[in-house]
This record gives sequence, C-alpha cells and structure tokens, in this order.
Amino acid sequence: MSRRTCLASIAAALLLVPLWSASAWGATPRNEGLPEGGEPFDLDPASFTVEIDNPYWPMEPGTRWTYREIDAEGTELEVVVTATSETKEIANGVTARVVRDTVSEDGAVVEDTFDWYAQDADGNIWYLGEDTAEFEKGEVTSRGGSFEAGVDGALAGVAVPANPVDDLRYRQEYYAGEAEDHGEVIGVDEQAEVPAGHYEHVLMTKDTIPIEPKVLELKFYAPEVGPVLAIGVSGGGDREELLKVTKVGRRAARAAGTVPLGKRYP
Repeated sequence: MSRRTCLASIAAALLLVPLWSASAWGATPRNEGLPEGGEPFDLDPASFTVEIDNPYWPMEPGTRWTYREIDAEGTELEVVVTATSETKEIANGVTARVVRDTVSEDGAVVEDTFDWYAQDADGNIWYLGEDTAEFEKGEVTSRGGSFEAGVDGALAGVAVPANPVDDLRYRQEYYAGEAEDHGEVIGVDEQAEVPAGHYEHVLMTKDTIPIEPKVLELKFYAPEVGPVLAIGVSGGGDREELLKVTKVGRRAARAAGTVPLGKRYP
C-alpha cells in the first residue's frame, strides 16, 4: 500500500510514543480477531461493501485529499488521493473501491497507484492490493509492490480498524517478500495540526515493515476526514501533511479510476 502540525506538538508526540505504548510496560498486545503476519484469514465476500464510512477514513466517491510530502532528501512532492466511483472485483471474491494515489514532482508524475479497499460488516477497512508504477520522464521504471489479494499467496490486510484501541495490532497487507506492512494503534485521542487545520480525537498508529526492520512511520487519522499526517521516524525522514480535502464531480471521479497510470486526469 503504495507511501504514505505544529512542530512543537509533533516533537512532543515523538518523544512520548514509548510512554504511550502499553506494550513498553509489559501489556499484552492484542489483535481483537484481526489478522497478523501471513496467517490465513477467511473473508466472506458477501459481508463486504464498497460504501466505506469508517469515521477515520470515509471514502465517499469524489472525495479528494491533497498532501504535501517532503522526502528524506528534502524534495517536495504533491500527493493526490481520490476515492473514485469505480470498483474492482478482487481475486479473493471481494469487490473493492478503487482509490487513485498520484505522486508528482514539479508537475511530473513520479508514482501512480490504483489502491483497492472494501469495508466489512464490522466497519474495518480492508486493503486488498494495489496496481502501482514508478515513472521517470514519462516511462515506467518499476512495478514493484503491486499485488492482489488471492493471487500468488497475497493476503488482504486491515487499513483502518473499526474499533481502534491502544496496542491493537494487525497486518495491513501481505505479499511475502514484497509487501508485509504491519500496524499498531498508539492512541485514539491525539491531536494533529497541518495546513488543512487542527484536528482532535485523532487516531495515531505506528506502522512497521518486518522485511525492512529499520522503517517506522507514525500516521494520524482525523475523524470524518481521513489521513492527515504521516511522519517517517526511522528508515527515512518523509513527512506527508494534508493541505486540503475537496469534492470532484462524477466525470473526474470516474476518470481517476479509469485513466491509465501515469496519465493526467481531471
């Protein structure tokens, strides 16, 4: 699943992370029935919907999130994420919402992705794979990271849990050796300030990648908005912050889900 405040507040948050994590005090991590690692997990396609209304990331078609990302080298990138009107039947039988994630540098697309999400009957948002490509001067340089749940052993994971509680752990995606992201809830009553505004009662997660043990990222999800901030704490100093949330029309919502990767869309 393709990348991805007030400085004083964030600095304080980073210092307090070890204190907030109950596991640091010997508490038992919990998964509340959610999968971890590469363990099998039965999904009933009939229990899923593409009408995603989890309050920590409601994906109404036509919603567009625009972010500014500063990578580890200090390069500024624009990230545009659009919940499209399109759906895709995944190999494991679940029908998913197509979400377009486009990264540009100086107006040129450098990475483009179709992400696939669906929500189960409990309200968990599941991540079912991605079709992604990296570009240089308009040419594809890599398709690494692409996977689809149900193909070649790839498994779905949880992007946002329905009932996040401290120390809740879950896999976010699993494709052995390629995509093995893991999430853990750090807090559910945090704050974040970004160009789009100041948010309270924010869900904060710690994301790690077992196959890249030095990578650690903190993510912040604001109620009724979605992801507002991501900070690379280790393994890269990326920072991605929400600039604005807008609505696009039907034509743009469809184009975002159908125009080929790497091509411009409304």
